[in-house]
Amino acid sequence: MGKKARKSPVWAVVTLVLGSLLTVGGAGGAIAGQTLAARYAGAVQTEDLFGDGGATTAEEAKSDIKGPLNFLLVGIDPRKPETPPLADSIMVVHIPASLDSAYIFSVPRDTYVTIPAFAKAGVGEQRGKINGAMSIGSDVPGPGLPSAVQGFELLSKTVSQLTGIKKFDAGAIINFDGFKKVVDAMGGIDLYVDERTESEHLAPNGKGRPYQPRGKNDEHPYRGPKKVYEVGNKHFKGWEALDFARQRYGLKGTDYGRQRHQQQVLKAIAKKAGSGDVVANPVKLDKVLTAAGKSLTFNGRGRSVLDYALALKGLRPDNITTIKLIGGGYYENGKYAGEKLVPETDQLFESIRTEKIDEFLIGHPQFINAEK
Repeated sequence: MGKKARKSPVWAVVTLVLGSLLTVGGAGGAIAGQTLAARYAGAVQTEDLFGDGGATTAEEAKSDIKGPLNFLLVGIDPRKPETPPLADSIMVVHIPASLDSAYIFSVPRDTYVTIPAFAKAGVGEQRGKINGAMSIGSDVPGPGLPSAVQGFELLSKTVSQLTGIKKFDAGAIINFDGFKKVVDAMGGIDLYVDERTESEHLAPNGKGRPYQPRGKNDEHPYRGPKKVYEVGNKHFKGWEALDFARQRYGLKGTDYGRQRHQQQVLKAIAKKAGSGDVVANPVKLDKVLTAAGKSLTFNGRGRSVLDYALALKGLRPDNITTIKLIGGGYYENGKYAGEKLVPETDQLFESIRTEKIDEFLIGHPQFINAEK
């Protein structure tokens, strides 16, 4: 880990949040909501994240959005332009044909996978941790700087190969610095801390802990007092929500525990975004939408964020099911290579592809993230 603390996965609910934000009561409110949402959509940077120019026909783009839908949402920590990006957060959102519920799972960033060959970066097929796919794919031949957009393309191919989801309907890259501003614009979020969590990177005042090169027996290179999140109900500011969601050391299940916390934060954001405190406050709503727009790079295959938000306006936070992927260490020649998911994960992915996820979860409740 470098001198700059890496911010980890947390925010992947842009479209779901917008669906809630657009439900402003009354004719005047609805018009105002649509105006603000249109302003937000105009602030979102649009890029060809899948490398296929959209892959949606003009006729398809004009038609109503129909389910089922699958979104790929990737969080990155802004780095120096010359530094290849890493996918610190990889989330898949599945929305059934009814468009009124959602299922979300995080792919552990150390999942050991086959990364497909990628001609744009001049690389062949290889094995490695899934979060490295974005970095590998971002390499632009010649003097060009690494491209997160090009890296997303290879990552999407890697996730498709892992899950069997052949085509994602939309994708987004989320900037975590922007995430903090979104939460603060909302006035913070409330959630239950289910296990004592110590910050590896931040001091109690939110400032970075002093860094020094790690010694031979040191696990982490940061020193000094840690920010601690004690068990119980807590109100989080933006920096606290981001910091809480990126911790894994000391948690039960390490990165799998972090998945649970990421999804807790995600649902708390969705709940706050749809609350009267935000929706009924035009000034706060405008700040939230503006901050969200600046933090997002989006590709909807010919459809905008606003198009999806309108299609998903019936989706509520209570209808979001968070799923945990289960796995353990994978070793090659006695050396840790990454994480390997349990065999039943393939059945989970199949149930998503065949619209039988409810049946699967009834028979495999261990995949549901329990919430308090």
